[in-house]
Amino acid sequence: MFRFLGFLFTAGFIVFVAVAAAAGYVINETTKTLPEYDQLAKYEPPVLTRIHAGDGSLLAEYAKERRLFVPINTVPDKLIQAFVSAEDKNFYKHGGIDWTGVARAVIKRVEYKIKGIKRNAGGASTITQQVAKNFLLTNAPTLERKLKEALLAQRLEATFSKGKILELYLNEIYLGLGSYGIAGASLSYFGKSLTQLDIAQVAYLAALPKGPSNYHPYKYTKKAITRRNWVIGRMLTNGYITQAEHDEAIKKPLEVTVRPFGAQLFAAETFAEEVRREAVKIYGKDKLYSGGLSIRTTLDPKNQIFARQALTSGLIKFDREHGWRGAAKNIEISGDWGAVLNKTKVPSDVTPWRLGVVLEVTDSAATVGLRPKKQANGKIEAKREAANVPLKLMQWARRAKPKNRLGPAVKSPHDVLKTGNVIYVAPSRTAGEWHLVQMPEVEGALVAMNPHTGRVLALVGGFSYGKSQFNRAVQAWRQPGSSIKPFVYATALDNGYSPASVIIDEKISYKLQRGETWTPKNYTGKYYGASTLRTGIEQSRNVMTVRLADDMGIGKFKEMTERVGIYTKMPRVLAMSLGAGETTLMRMVTAFSMFANGGKKIHATLIDRIQDRYGRTVFRHDKRECLGCKAEKWENQAEPEFLDNREQIINEFTAYQITSMMEGVVQRGTAKELKKLGKPVAGKTGTTNDSRDAWFIGYTPDLVVGVYVGYDRPRPMGKGATGGHLAAPIVRHFMQLALKGKPATPFRVPAGIQLIPINSKSGTRAAYGDKNVILEAFKPGEEPPEKTILISGDAIPQSGEAAVIEGGLTTGTGGLY
Repeated sequence: MFRFLGFLFTAGFIVFVAVAAAAGYVINETTKTLPEYDQLAKYEPPVLTRIHAGDGSLLAEYAKERRLFVPINTVPDKLIQAFVSAEDKNFYKHGGIDWTGVARAVIKRVEYKIKGIKRNAGGASTITQQVAKNFLLTNAPTLERKLKEALLAQRLEATFSKGKILELYLNEIYLGLGSYGIAGASLSYFGKSLTQLDIAQVAYLAALPKGPSNYHPYKYTKKAITRRNWVIGRMLTNGYITQAEHDEAIKKPLEVTVRPFGAQLFAAETFAEEVRREAVKIYGKDKLYSGGLSIRTTLDPKNQIFARQALTSGLIKFDREHGWRGAAKNIEISGDWGAVLNKTKVPSDVTPWRLGVVLEVTDSAATVGLRPKKQANGKIEAKREAANVPLKLMQWARRAKPKNRLGPAVKSPHDVLKTGNVIYVAPSRTAGEWHLVQMPEVEGALVAMNPHTGRVLALVGGFSYGKSQFNRAVQAWRQPGSSIKPFVYATALDNGYSPASVIIDEKISYKLQRGETWTPKNYTGKYYGASTLRTGIEQSRNVMTVRLADDMGIGKFKEMTERVGIYTKMPRVLAMSLGAGETTLMRMVTAFSMFANGGKKIHATLIDRIQDRYGRTVFRHDKRECLGCKAEKWENQAEPEFLDNREQIINEFTAYQITSMMEGVVQRGTAKELKKLGKPVAGKTGTTNDSRDAWFIGYTPDLVVGVYVGYDRPRPMGKGATGGHLAAPIVRHFMQLALKGKPATPFRVPAGIQLIPINSKSGTRAAYGDKNVILEAFKPGEEPPEKTILISGDAIPQSGEAAVIEGGLTTGTGGLY
């Protein structure tokens, strides 16, 4: 008997040794193929890039994986406790493997097998094992992978602190809605930072690692709440919360506000997209979407809203004046019209406009069923709303006809609408009444800039970003028309002319290279004889401008436009002096800024600075140096000053003279609309042939605003659609809002400028009290002429003092060059 027992013991021992040896061999061989884990100490996960407005408010987020890295010492205790309770209750006790959990899982599995229960017995993976798998291994369900996972978990525990392991886990896990890590998920689900979450919310996040799609807050709400409450129960069992906290938390509904990617500020979608494009140019897509950049932009949120309001109001006004183009489509209203209407895509940025379908038309009003609102779960509301559109709020809708003509006056709603018409309506100031509205066909753009730095304070690229992502401020290359003229006159002032110099405004023709004849004409079709440069720019005289460009040489004007960045390579043709070349609104606003700032070179920018994921500044638009800013301590020294390293590209006297002349455009010329502001404003209108494009760029001492209006597929906008009547009112509207409450600051006059009274008609010296007297700006050493001679009954200065154009200009050179 004893011999038999001894035999069994010996055999068992041998088997044990053999198994142990085999296991040791397998473990040893597996250990040789374990991946390196030292890299985890330098963990740099893909992190989302955040773009902020100038005031720090969030403008947009971009990421492949929505993740914000958070150090473990900044994570709230309750959130850690929730995850530990849900995923690994013995986390602080085990060394990487929870043997108690392993045993429990094995027993459960055997029990289910015996009873024939087809159910998952649950895993025993610890948080440390999940870190090993997520970072270093695959999800392959093999014994080799499980063995490697266990070995790596033990090594991680020996190498890293519990806090570091938790930090890796909580920042890496996928929690649904495109969110990786707890900080990203907190923003995605609740729009909150981690410190703002309550117990119910941290418990829901802790419920997600097992399968985010299984506990989707809208698709599986009940299941999600059950899982969340289970986590809350585990937190109570583990002593992390009190019974009262538990009872309060499980009663709360699952309130989730899904936060989208992209622009976060209303009306700033175009601005955010342009910043995204610029960032991609600088760093590439991978760095933008994974590098965790912090981009501080130049955007002023208030000015952005003002800009959108001014532009859209102007476009709507013009569109209404050109009539009603009819309903976008028709649908059947006999069934659930709300469900049918919901299939029509609506731009997200046209609030408070609502899409609707005409349900009934009477002699006094139309009843319009409104497109049902979408609930947070993506489903449409069951409730159906209707709006009343009275006749008085649709009388503008005369039928649009070809060649910008209008149909007969609207006398009844039947003249405009029929049942089944799909239209847009907007609430009026009278409760219960709605306006009939339509999406404008005409488009436009607005740019507002700080002229001293080039910082773009507001940018609107069209009526609706949701309707069209084309950015007309930057991407639309259009002819600037007469808004280019100040640069012709600035070139002349840089080459011996003065604002009082006289040009003959008479018919002139030029022979083109192909034998054709070009005869420039004024907008009015008339000629005005001898006129000063000031008059030429104030009244936007085309013939005078061409003569001036011809006389001084088109090459000098070409050099000016390229220097200020309007054109990159301008053709040497006289028609360019009337804005025949194509440029962008952003380029024009930047160029005008150099008049406003005294002739200093600036570069337009939407980005102030960029910081990497560690807070280091890697890009800064402001290149000025501040040597005194680096002082180690204050020893009663003066405040440090930034060195102004901007290049002087326009003579500062010339810049002021042109500004003064363009103040006259507002006071007496083509932009009188801006006089309503009651503040010093300079600017220039621009209108191209057949009124295909309308421009106005205006500025105060510290703000430049440009507006362009036109159709995306150029066509005439109709009689009277000039820069002064269409674009200037939009600039005035914006400035009225942006400058409200700010003092009327006069333009800065450079030292040395002489303000001398002259006769505005003849350009000769005058005395205060004389008829047509104005104060004109002259450079040091320049003076207006004293005497005049009569040519065809017009008084013009005698030649001399570089104040008069020589008589040869009346015939021109006979060709373009």
